[in-house]
Amino acid sequence: MIVNPELFTAFCIASAALILMPGPVVMLVIATSLKDGTKAGLQTVAGAGLGNGVLIVFAAFGITTIMGLLADLFYLVRYIGAAYLIWLGVREWRASYRPVDRAAAPSQPRGQGALIARAFLIGVTNPKAILFYIAFFPQFLDPSLPAGPQLAAMVAAFMMIALTLDSAFALLAGRVRRHLIDPVMASLRQRITGSLLIGTGALLAIARR
Repeated sequence: MIVNPELFTAFCIASAALILMPGPVVMLVIATSLKDGTKAGLQTVAGAGLGNGVLIVFAAFGITTIMGLLADLFYLVRYIGAAYLIWLGVREWRASYRPVDRAAAPSQPRGQGALIARAFLIGVTNPKAILFYIAFFPQFLDPSLPAGPQLAAMVAAFMMIALTLDSAFALLAGRVRRHLIDPVMASLRQRITGSLLIGTGALLAIARR
């Protein structure tokens, strides 16, 4: 037996609960889907998944010392990212007050690489995720079983749950966006997007070490 079924089930439930909480990644996925569509939202999911993957491998296999040495760098990047997201949110709010031009061409979504890179930075500097991985992974290990296979199974399960639930958020937000495409509704969409971006940046900025 590779894992303890009861502990593994508890781990999956705790992981799903963490992902479903309205943290920075979820808010960024929803904001991006509302602004640029489902495809952009799914690209954001991919970037955040890569960032989470880096953290989860580091934490699961005990490389906490390196993360401690790089803590200041992580937080510097996090604050820069928070400021950038807040700036994007303010820009969306300001744009929502501009006169509606029905003849204007719709804005083009940002490039795939930029979306993935932005989401990766949010994912890899997410303090909630760092705390969860380092503090809670050991709680779901059965000491009577080899740690390596258990950790590998937990990593795979967490990544699958995260990708599934975050993708669901992107798809749902993308469907809502269809009702907000009309120029008259564009200002509402921009204000929702701006609020989510500002909220994401604020969550990152105020999160404790």
